[in-house]
Amino acid sequence: MLSVPSPPSDFQALYAQHHSWLLHWLKRRLHDAGLAGDLAQDTFINIFVARSSAGIAQPRPFLATIAKRLLANHCRRAELERAYLDALLHQPQACAPSPEAMFILLESLQLIDRALDQLSTKAKAAFLLAHLDGMSYAEIATELDTTTHSVKKYLSKANLLCFFAVPDFVAA
Repeated sequence: MLSVPSPPSDFQALYAQHHSWLLHWLKRRLHDAGLAGDLAQDTFINIFVARSSAGIAQPRPFLATIAKRLLANHCRRAELERAYLDALLHQPQACAPSPEAMFILLESLQLIDRALDQLSTKAKAAFLLAHLDGMSYAEIATELDTTTHSVKKYLSKANLLCFFAVPDFVAA
């Protein structure tokens, strides 16, 4: 019995038709082939996981938007790590954490960052504005064009997610 190959899925077609374009587009902007390759793959992984490849009217702008957001997240993570390492450099030697403690702290930051990726854009922004910029609920509400009640809900959810994202051994 002959098996008839199934037609490619919307996702497979999207990947086959646009991956090389996205990779080239990212390489031109980043001048870093490794990062461009990672972001291109992450872009398609996000689409695959979201199962939202069907019915994309303009694939290239859609892919570029996702890639830009992933690049922004990458830059934010790198800036957070640089700021942390810079703060460590300015600590007196006696206060500097051990390499093991630094590893655990950086791993914790990555776990928190992954937890924040589960939140809505406004909830993530509220968390960052509160904890990195030290803004009040009212200031965050103004910045995000929402209510202080919503900010409180966003921060409660984000704080809880982050609390449970970090293993107990880190807190000890």
